[in-house]
Amino acid sequence: MACFPWRVFWIIQALVDVTLSQEIYAPHSIRIEGDLTLGGLFPVHARGVSGEPCGDIKKENGIHRLEAMLYALDQINSDDELLPNITLGARVLDTCSRDTYALEQSLTFVQALIQKDTSDVRCTNGEPPVFVKPEKVVGVIGASASSVSIMVANILRLFQIPQISYASTAPELSDDRRYDFFSRVVPPDSFQAQAMVDIVKLMGWNYVSTVASEGSYGEKGVEAFMQISREAGGICIAQSLKIPHDHKQADFDKIIRQLLETRHARAVIIFAYDEDIRGILNASKRADQVGHFLWIGSDSWGAKNSPIQGLEDAAIGAVTILPKRATIEGFDQYFTSRTLENNRRNVWFAEFWEENFNCKLMSSSKKEDTSRKCTVFGLFNRGPGLRHQAPTPSTLQHPQDIICSRGYDLGWAEGQERIGTDSKYEQEGKVQFVIDAVYAMAHALHNMQKDLCPDQSGVCGEMEHAGGKKLLKYIRSVNFNGSAGTSVTFNRNGDAPGRYDLFQYQMNINNTPGYKVIGQWIETLQLRINEMQWPNSEMKIPSSVCSLPCKTGQRKKMVKGMPCCWHCEPCDGYQYQFDETSCKLCAYNMHPNANRTGCQPIPIVKLEWHSPWAVIPVFLAMLGIIATTIVMATFIRYNDTPIVRASGRELSYVLLTGIFLCYIITFVMIATPDIAVCSFRRIFLGLGMCISYAALLTKTNRIYRIFEEGKTSVTPPKLISPTSQLAITSSLISVQLLGVLIWFGVDPPNTIIDYDEQKTINPDKARGVLKCDITDLQIICSLGYSILLMVTCTIYAIKTRGVPENFNEAKPIGFTMYTTCIVWLAFIPIFFGTAQSAEKLYIQTTTLTISMNLSASVALGMLYMPKVYVIIFHPELNVQKRKRSFKAVVTAATMSSRLSHKPSDRPNGEAKTELCENVDPNSLAAKKKYVSYNDLVI
Repeated sequence: MACFPWRVFWIIQALVDVTLSQEIYAPHSIRIEGDLTLGGLFPVHARGVSGEPCGDIKKENGIHRLEAMLYALDQINSDDELLPNITLGARVLDTCSRDTYALEQSLTFVQALIQKDTSDVRCTNGEPPVFVKPEKVVGVIGASASSVSIMVANILRLFQIPQISYASTAPELSDDRRYDFFSRVVPPDSFQAQAMVDIVKLMGWNYVSTVASEGSYGEKGVEAFMQISREAGGICIAQSLKIPHDHKQADFDKIIRQLLETRHARAVIIFAYDEDIRGILNASKRADQVGHFLWIGSDSWGAKNSPIQGLEDAAIGAVTILPKRATIEGFDQYFTSRTLENNRRNVWFAEFWEENFNCKLMSSSKKEDTSRKCTVFGLFNRGPGLRHQAPTPSTLQHPQDIICSRGYDLGWAEGQERIGTDSKYEQEGKVQFVIDAVYAMAHALHNMQKDLCPDQSGVCGEMEHAGGKKLLKYIRSVNFNGSAGTSVTFNRNGDAPGRYDLFQYQMNINNTPGYKVIGQWIETLQLRINEMQWPNSEMKIPSSVCSLPCKTGQRKKMVKGMPCCWHCEPCDGYQYQFDETSCKLCAYNMHPNANRTGCQPIPIVKLEWHSPWAVIPVFLAMLGIIATTIVMATFIRYNDTPIVRASGRELSYVLLTGIFLCYIITFVMIATPDIAVCSFRRIFLGLGMCISYAALLTKTNRIYRIFEEGKTSVTPPKLISPTSQLAITSSLISVQLLGVLIWFGVDPPNTIIDYDEQKTINPDKARGVLKCDITDLQIICSLGYSILLMVTCTIYAIKTRGVPENFNEAKPIGFTMYTTCIVWLAFIPIFFGTAQSAEKLYIQTTTLTISMNLSASVALGMLYMPKVYVIIFHPELNVQKRKRSFKAVVTAATMSSRLSHKPSDRPNGEAKTELCENVDPNSLAAKKKYVSYNDLVI
């Protein structure tokens, strides 16, 4: 005893002392004489209300199970092979479904183990009193509720009395250090909880609530479920609610309201006693929520009718668990044959009779919900002292054994009603386990008797003094086929293996409700989902999830603290769904596919010839090429005519070549990029403009130098000959070519695919642009030198704007340059303003080519079309005029500011020049009144 906590020991000892001192005797119990006595604890009555320890009788959980023990004892005592020459007796007590009351009752079992000091006790005549030694209980069958078993186990272990439960499944009782004398023929709730977790996961439910009856069974069962679900992962508990011991209707209504706060958690795990299950179902019906909840009931619900009687519609679809069992036909025959006459050893049977047949045995019966009297033969008496006078069967030695718990006495009588005929009967689910528990105790005693009394039949002295610890060893080692044909064994903790049948409460083909076996759990789940039915005729498995699954291409944004709850966020932009909780960016050359489950290459595009962006520039370029070819052919054909010679044939051909290249670059810019095309782009992009403006700059510079020199000297300036002009033009062009060569050396031409240019907000419209490896800055730098020549030429055109048109084409060049500047001033903002546009490739290429086409067309139209027109349509004007010396030209230039002139209709472009009054009449200019522009070859 030293190993037990002293405080607990002394508390129990105090209770025993009080019990013995008051000589508490349990009048409402069953006593059956035998060589060895087994204790029995059964919930014959429900928990009492209004301060009463006991309430209404429990027909199935109480009477059925109690009778199962009596039936098993009869079978064992009549078996010549099991415990030969040994009769098993019993002392059966009612726990009233209350742990504290059961503890008081179980003190009866330890009376024989406590030595009483009677030395000071004397009778009135001075003689020592004679005490009737209470029977010794070698083992206890029970209890039913886990909370009761825990309470009783604490006292039985102190006196080393083995205990085998037939229904207690709380995981707490598996602790062999605290409950070392406790065993059970039903599996613990840890197995049951695992089966529930497997069911929930198979159904795809991840958001469930739990409801538990207050006490070890309910709370520990839910605790085991929550622990296993956490370890398994993927299941969240929406709410965990508890039904109080002293519950009221309002408590159940409150629980339903709380469950409805998380409406998506339709699945409810329920570890509760019968009356609590009824209360929950009733409350759901009052709240008009029939069919909303998906109940998963523990073995306390099992396949019983009592929790759902009258509430069948609220229970439809409920999945329940029951340790694997079978209906014991022998018990059915036994129980249905029980009558008031042949079952007087059960002191609660008369009360069961009234409840089962809804009748009264006596007018003084406390059953007030009916006025119907039971149809019986016999004599019923009631009154003080009558119980000792009433006749009793010879088989009973204790008159109190026939005292009914309602306080009336039963004489010889037999009811005409029959169980199963005049009342509905269905064997209670734990009957098999009660029988197996009694047989397990009997087999242990049998094995112990064989070992301790090998040469003696019956109970020997060694067996009487062996003690409970010795018997416990034999209990844990039993292995036999139970009443259902399955093996009965215990593990080191005293637990039975986990074997469960799975039921669902359904409507059968006759539209009547009932339980149907839909699977089993033996270490793994085996469930026939196709045979299941759901409330409200739902065809698919109802959902019980916190959040619906995210659509394809969406990620889960988890709710903090609730791993089963999330918000769905789409993977936007260029992201794809990497896994359930994250999105990732596609590679730079990829975009997400249609359902955003992965990435696919971005389509490659280029400027096509049939594109509207290309058609207009190509059309303009073709017109320009045709026009340029006509001009060049005309000039070649009429190469020696005055107009051609007067326009400066050498520079004209250079200029026309530059104009031709400006048109040709359109085709190079639109062609499919490759290394050759990219090389031509670099070369010809700025070359055509450079050639054109280099030639025009040379012309305007020559004119400017001639007339500026003429203001101060009659000596012609240097480098005005055609050869010099070509040399100057070539040197200017060589600068552009040198820059291109350096560009080639520093950065060789190559093609690239630009994925940023058309990376639109909508990834489906994203395109990779195949283009040459030329940046916007490089394009501007390539054109920059040509633009510099253009600006310089424009400046010279402005400076020579006052030169008489008779002597040069400065004014057409000026108009050309002014127009060209306007074109390129418009080009620059368009080109850079569209740098961020998705259509950048098309806009910039079109803008650039059109700008170059317009520049070339302006120069061609203003400088050469008039000459071609004259050459072809007015050949009479294309005649040689007299040439003048340079001195005459200089004099004319000097005097130009003093001359007034007006257009003349003379042929060949001659103009009449009149001298001002203050001009020296002897000057060269005065002597020659008419000077033709042919006099100065420009």
